[in-house]
Parts: sequence; structure tokens; C-alpha cells
Amino acid sequence: MSTLLERRGTPKESPPCFQPEQLPDAQQVFQEGGLAAVANQLGVATEFQALQALGMALFLPVIDLSQESPEKSLLEGFPLRLIHRFGIFPIRRTEGSLQIVLSNPFDVRAVDAVAAATGCFVSAAIALPHEVAGLIKTHLGVGAQTLDGLIAQNADDESELEILGDLSLEDSEAAAMAQQASVVRLVNDILTEAVTARASDIHMEAQATGMKIRYRIDGVLQNQPVPPELNRFQAAILSRLKIMARLNIAEKRVPQDGRIKLRISGREVDIRVSIIPMLHGEGVVMRVLDKDAMKFSLSGIGMEQQTCERFRELIRMPHGIVLVTGPTGSGKTTTLYSSLAEIRSERNKIITTEDPIEYQLEGINQIQVNHKVGLTFASCLRSILRHDPDVVLVGEIRDFETAENAIQASLTGHMVFSTLHTNDSAGAFMRLNDMGVEPFLISSTVEGVMAQRLVRRLCVHCREAYMPSAEEIPSDFPESVYQSGSPVYRSKGCRQCRGTGYSGRLGIYELLVTNDEIRGLAAEKRGTAAIRRAAVDAGMMTLRQDGWLKVARGETSIDEVLRVTRAD
Repeated sequence: MSTLLERRGTPKESPPCFQPEQLPDAQQVFQEGGLAAVANQLGVATEFQALQALGMALFLPVIDLSQESPEKSLLEGFPLRLIHRFGIFPIRRTEGSLQIVLSNPFDVRAVDAVAAATGCFVSAAIALPHEVAGLIKTHLGVGAQTLDGLIAQNADDESELEILGDLSLEDSEAAAMAQQASVVRLVNDILTEAVTARASDIHMEAQATGMKIRYRIDGVLQNQPVPPELNRFQAAILSRLKIMARLNIAEKRVPQDGRIKLRISGREVDIRVSIIPMLHGEGVVMRVLDKDAMKFSLSGIGMEQQTCERFRELIRMPHGIVLVTGPTGSGKTTTLYSSLAEIRSERNKIITTEDPIEYQLEGINQIQVNHKVGLTFASCLRSILRHDPDVVLVGEIRDFETAENAIQASLTGHMVFSTLHTNDSAGAFMRLNDMGVEPFLISSTVEGVMAQRLVRRLCVHCREAYMPSAEEIPSDFPESVYQSGSPVYRSKGCRQCRGTGYSGRLGIYELLVTNDEIRGLAAEKRGTAAIRRAAVDAGMMTLRQDGWLKVARGETSIDEVLRVTRAD
């Protein structure tokens, strides 16, 4: 093929452009490799610049959808089937005329089809294909294309989602319905969209009005728009998920738990499935574990430098217990995994016992708890000590037996990591006391306690600087930051962050290092308040103080710190 694209003048004088006779070749390049291929051939840095070149050649205006917010009312009376068929969306409407945005600049059939269906004069503009697709999902919901019956491929067709492992298919009407091409594709759409949106959980709830889907993104549940036709597919969707999780599709009276292993766009993803019968049908919650998205590193989870250095000293001690505390979903497992990744080497043996094993770590021996056969944390721990470990991780200390075995392991020269459910670091000592552990054993073995929470990170694309009023400032906000006149940031919302104002999460931490005074207080069975005061006097930064530091740096907002912490 001869040179496809040429420039008119230098880059500063005018943007790159096509010669008219080159448009057929440009169309072929677009169909084979999309805008990225066109940008590569044209020699420009971004797909948007390539789109502008196509717009000039085809005399079509270019729209930046990241700056546009078309109203949902534009869809009233618009033929939805054409949206999915051509990858288009109505962008403006006036009396007797309609403007649509195309994801394929060369698909002129869309204009004729919309004009014939609506009876309006139709004009076209072009936009980046992935932004048009995002607009469609925002207004019509995940899986709408499948439900509209516009996907004519079979279940065996090539897809971005691949189920790892064999499925056993039952010979029943429910199984046959669940294997229909449209149902398979619909479930794939729901799972793929969750991974793309960085969701940690998928909630599918049976309501009196039909099925409701919510994704937990950055720790907060967000409703997903779904087309109303989804309701008649509810039974088939549940059956499909049960087949994928290798559960009994005929059983609808008792809870069931399973696991799905997928490969989505080349990434391995584990999904833990929990199904519980409820008033209006079965409810499903799926925990999404994206292995490739997790990078376990103490330097990457948001610890302040001083806290990180002291914690690194703790985890390298020859023996003792280090506890990580916080509510469910506060990132305790990530902190522990990051700690193990930091200290693992060929010279030490690390064994973990977990319920469940969320991520597989290279060079670390992991044991899955199985209560059905009596393999509990306590029994695992007793057996682990006969395998000559240097470091032991116990997923959670839940009872006296597990706590006692962990303390014995530390007394016999092992380093033990574990988690507890307490509100702050000082509360760990009383929690162990409540389990029945002798105070002198607690004081002599616990070397440090890390309490943590997760706050949402402000979206760097749309965060907004402002000067809060005196009424907006919490009473314990650092005066030095407020009086300095430096602005803080708050959430705003844009297309990049799906309108939430936040993208990703980071941890806030409170590290209590056990000194002689705290050991004495623990041995005397003194209360949490006394231990906390001693820790603060010794230089401990509280959760709240750590949160305010991140607010001052513009990493999170005041609202987020207030949401997950209480005043000191």
C-alpha cells in the first residue's frame, strides 16, 4: 500500500489531513485497527488528533464527549435498536432536526436509518468510539445491547471473556435457557463491565419491581442502569451464574457459595459467588478479585514515610506478633500481603492460613481453611509449627484457641502476623483480653498494632480547589493548614471518574508500637483509653491525623476522612 496519509504544511501550520483519493484506504485501516491504527499511520500522538483529521476529510464536526452531557430525554421516541446496531447516540434535537454522534466515521448508513425511523432531518458528528460506547452504557445500562437482540453470535464465538476450567451442564430446561447465546453474552457483559469499572463487588438483588444491579466501586455501592427487559431474564441469569460457579441450579431454598475463574481481556480474575434465597427471589453477591490489578508493596498503599519505616522495622523482628486491625473491607489483607512480599526471601519460610485465599503469592506457602473437615485457624496453626516456619500469617484471630496458639508460636521464636476486628490500634489489647488470653502474655508478645481505613482518592482530572469556611472545618483539622491560606480539594465529577469525583483508594494508618509503658498498661489490664494516650504521647499518629495530612496534600477530601474516622 502506498503512503496512506500525508501532511499539508508543517504541524504548526495545520493539522494532518487526508487526500480525497486516500479515504478508501483510510476506511480499511480504521476497520482493521481502529483509530489507533489511523493515528499510527498519520503519525500523530493521539486518537483524537486522528479523529480530527478524519472529520476534516469527511466534512464532519468532531465532538469531545468528555465535555458533553446529553440529556436522557433525547432518547424519547428514538429507535434504541439503531443505537446498538450502528454505535450512535443522539446528541442534540431541535424542531424537526436531530444531530447524532457516530463511533464509525465511515458508516453513513446510520444517518439514513435514523432519518427513515424518526422522520427528522438528521445531521452527523463524530467522536471517539470508546466515549460513544461509554455514553450508551451510562444511559441504557450494562447488557442493553444483548437484551435488544442485536448480538447474533453463538455462545462459542470469540469473546473477551473466557471461563477457565470445564463446566458440567445439566440436561434441564433451566440449564438450556441459561446456555442461550443472549444470556451467556449478557452475563459476560455484566462481569466484564464490573472488571472494567474496577468494582470490588457485584450485587444482584431481587426486588418486587425486578432485578437491581449495583457495583461497589472504591468502597461505595453505585447503581448500574439496566434496561427494564432484564427482569424477564432474571431466572436465566441466575442459572447461568450457578453453572459458571459449579453450583446446583435446581436448589433455590438454601444459600450456596462457589467460585468462578475467568480470563477477561487477557487478565485472570477470580470471582467468589454467594447466593442467598430472599423474599422476592435469590440475591447474588460476587466478590471480584482481579489478580493482575493487585501490586503488593508497602510503598504503594499510602503509608506516610515515617509510619512505613517503623512498620518495616516491626515486620523484620525475629519473633513476636504484629496485628492489623480495622473493619471488613479496610485493606487489612492487602497490608499483610504487602508485608510478606517485603520480607520473603530464599532464607526464610513463610506459611499462611487463610479463609479464603484471596491472592496467590509466589514463594509463600498458603493453606485454605476448611471448617467442614475441621481445618480451622487453630488446627492449621498447630500443624504449621511442625513445618519449621520462620514467619506465620493467620488470616484472623477469632477465638481463644487461635489467639493462644498464635501467642505460643511467637514465644517459641516465630514471627506471627494476623488481623483483628477493632476500631483502633489500642483496642487490640482489650480484644485479646476479652477472648481470655492472659494479660502478661499479650504484653510480652504483641510488638505492634496497625489500624487502618480506606478513603477514596480524588479524581485528578476534576478535583476542585476551594477555601472552606470556618463552619465547614472540623474542630480537629490542623490549624496550621487552615491558617496558611492553602486551598483544599473536593470532589466534582467527570466522565473519567463516572461522575463520582473519586478514582481509586488509599489507606490511612495508625501504627502503635509497643513500648515499656504500653506493655505495663497491658499487663495491668488497663483500658483502651489509657493505652491510646500512652501511644499518642510516644508519637503515634492517629487515623484522623493521617487523614488530614492526605487532605492537605489534595489526595482526598474532608468528607472522606469524616466518613471513615471519628474525632480523636
